[in-house]
Amino acid sequence: MNQDENEPALPAEYEAELLPVGGECPGDEPEVTARAAGTRRQIRLSARRLYPMAAFLFIATCLSTWAVQQSVAYSVAVMSILLAHELGHFLQALRYRVPASPPLFIPMPTLFGTMGAVILQGAGFANRKALFDIAISGPLAGLVVALPVTWIGITQSTVAALPDDASVTIFGDPLILQWMVELHHGPLPENHEVILNPLLFAGWVGIFVTALNLLPVGQLDGGHILYTLIGRRAHSVAIALVAGAAGWMFVTGNHSYVLFLVLIFLFGVRHPPSADDSVPLGIGRTILGWVTLAFLLVGFTPIPLDVHSPADNEPPPTVHSSETIAV
Repeated sequence: MNQDENEPALPAEYEAELLPVGGECPGDEPEVTARAAGTRRQIRLSARRLYPMAAFLFIATCLSTWAVQQSVAYSVAVMSILLAHELGHFLQALRYRVPASPPLFIPMPTLFGTMGAVILQGAGFANRKALFDIAISGPLAGLVVALPVTWIGITQSTVAALPDDASVTIFGDPLILQWMVELHHGPLPENHEVILNPLLFAGWVGIFVTALNLLPVGQLDGGHILYTLIGRRAHSVAIALVAGAAGWMFVTGNHSYVLFLVLIFLFGVRHPPSADDSVPLGIGRTILGWVTLAFLLVGFTPIPLDVHSPADNEPPPTVHSSETIAV
């Protein structure tokens, strides 16, 4: 995901000084005042100071993703997916001359080994079309890596019956993963699941993270995309979605996304305006935007983790090996 830096908003007349004149394509020379150009340089210098930290966090996340699964294959695969996603944002930001930090990965000793990554982007520099291209490039680049990794993992996977004498953790299948599994293994017998291997798990994480980022809320990639498609009407969609998610968790008692919901509230549900909301997207970008958002229908899983317990309701064991995890 890409996140605007929490800086005071620029005055309207100052933002106007930053807007490119004429065509809004990369390469057009913006007509800016010395004050605006100085601000751009200052933000870029601040972003460059983050490069040592970015390198440290990248190495730390490589180590944390290896440590949680004890698998080089998982670490390389999941980091490749996340890196492709973040470079999609970062390279587009460079293309549009929008000041942005390098990808900042977040190591975390959780089941995944990471909480993803973030790019800090200077506020008030991206117009509607630039914001769209920066936002959509991350999920698309990530999926270009995640889907082949998932397929390779499926071809190397086996199918096994769920045990009657032990509890196992089951990862919820999004529709796209169900289709890929059925394409390779055929319909699964009752009480059978595909056993995760490192590549399949990395692919599952990649699809899961991409779908989360495509939720049309606030500063998430989906929030950026929806705002560029429908403007301020996206605020109503975001508020309704967050309220619906909170209500669903309350009614079902499933609290898988509580932390995620808290983070959304902290960063803000509403989307700030771009530098120029009047710049047209064109029919191609509009179609691509809606198709990308539609990935939510096949990539999102409302119950990412579940426990299959035997009849005697023994507590589930701590999972240390991917061979005991089903998907």
